[in-house]
Amino acid sequence: MTERLGMVVGGSLDKGVDIRLDSAISVEDMAVGRYVTIEGQRRRFLGMITDVLLGVTDQQMTLTPPGAGESFLTEVLTGTGTYGTIHVTPYLTIGGSAANVLGEGEPVKTVPSHFAPVNLAAEADMELVFGKEDQKRFWIGNPLDMETRLCLNLEEYVKRSNGIFGKSGTGKTFLTRILLVGMLQKSRAVNLIFDMHNEYGWAGTSEGGKSVKGLKQLFPSKVAVFTLDEENSRHRGVSTDFVVRIGYDEIEPEDIALLRQTLNLTELAAEAVYSLRRHFGRNWLQASLEMKDEESADMLEHLNIHESSFQSLRRGLQTITRLPFVQPKAQENIVSRILAYLDQGMNVVLEFGRYRDITAYILVANMLSRRIYAQYQERTEKALSDEKIAKPVPLVITIEEAHKFLNPEVAGKTIFGTIAREMRKYNVSLLIIDQRPSGIDEEVLSQIGTKITYLLDNERDVDSVLSGVSGKTALKSVLARLAPRQQALIFGHAVPMPVAFQPREYGSAQSYKEFSEGRAEAPAPKDIEDLFK
Repeated sequence: MTERLGMVVGGSLDKGVDIRLDSAISVEDMAVGRYVTIEGQRRRFLGMITDVLLGVTDQQMTLTPPGAGESFLTEVLTGTGTYGTIHVTPYLTIGGSAANVLGEGEPVKTVPSHFAPVNLAAEADMELVFGKEDQKRFWIGNPLDMETRLCLNLEEYVKRSNGIFGKSGTGKTFLTRILLVGMLQKSRAVNLIFDMHNEYGWAGTSEGGKSVKGLKQLFPSKVAVFTLDEENSRHRGVSTDFVVRIGYDEIEPEDIALLRQTLNLTELAAEAVYSLRRHFGRNWLQASLEMKDEESADMLEHLNIHESSFQSLRRGLQTITRLPFVQPKAQENIVSRILAYLDQGMNVVLEFGRYRDITAYILVANMLSRRIYAQYQERTEKALSDEKIAKPVPLVITIEEAHKFLNPEVAGKTIFGTIAREMRKYNVSLLIIDQRPSGIDEEVLSQIGTKITYLLDNERDVDSVLSGVSGKTALKSVLARLAPRQQALIFGHAVPMPVAFQPREYGSAQSYKEFSEGRAEAPAPKDIEDLFK
């Protein structure tokens, strides 16, 4: 039996409904983000508390309230002359004829009638909407002030690009690890993770600074660790599968164009790269660096490149070639090696070691993603034209500092902007992690399927992450009242309604047992049938 809170006394479909609390219910027990059910005459509604208010039957009471010692009078007035009110935003109708065949409820199109009774949502109500953990659904945490498990359908989640947002220190990395574990357990997608801070591969750190296991330790047969910094990996005791080296001839004009701001290049200097590439071919970068001053004058005049633009470009190129993993000639094609792992169903974590400079991160992430995406595009188009050719396995690319790749100035030039807008047209989607969503292009942000946001302290960031969401004002109130750490709000494509939740534990022996590769799932009847055919 769930606890009765009160009854509906007013409201609208657009702004939500007002609930007057029963006299026995303390307004101090009500909290923004908790869930209630409203028992209408024909429908049951599931909604979220978005505001808590105090009311009086006579405004005169606010002018002459009981004195400090008049406890008896205060008690008499409580629940009669004074009362508590909660504002609820209904999201779904559940149960009965209004629910769909999946039992997940339908979006609200009306409001409950006056005086409809209101109860705290029970675990059964949440399970009806979000389901129980099974071969597709993964437990990511618990709704605030509830013991029930919040489960996310990972197959639906990876069908579109997704984002995790929040200010520094709120727990974005912590939750990203949990979601990646879920994808390895439940989805058919593979992951390519550009691990700027070395948090996902072999080991990472908890919010308290304690070392925790990374994906490679939990899933040794499903995860490969690539590194740009072999010495750093060896120092940290990380067993790597491949050491990444990038050749000068692998860097193309599109890779330099994205680095214009980082390398402090003028617009003319960035444009000059295309002329040099046409003239020198694949070896344009080395030829540009080795060109003698006496040779350059005639060449630049022939290519219509100004001397100052060329010198600006050379300084930028020298910054790139000073990166130890960038060499005149790479012994092996890194894109082919990554694709070979992905094709086998292996997830790849690329650690950056000591090279956490944003120049290195943007160069490597954009360069590799663009080439891998081109391969996926070619393979998908071949599969569409020939039924005998299988589509490539779905790929999720994880990037940090996403606003560096997706800000309005460069989003149209990067492969990540293309992937977000095409919504997995070629079996590739993104998982972006960022603390400044206001820095991301609005069009790209609108294409993010499911958003998980921790506390944000900048008003522009809050408005950006909630842009285009129904009931934005109510969710803004919930978001503003999240704890500084380990509480988040999830909404969008993969969940039937917004939920404020606390992520599950990561870092204990029990969590490793639940997450690890050896954790056996009960086979589905169809799988058993196929096995014994």
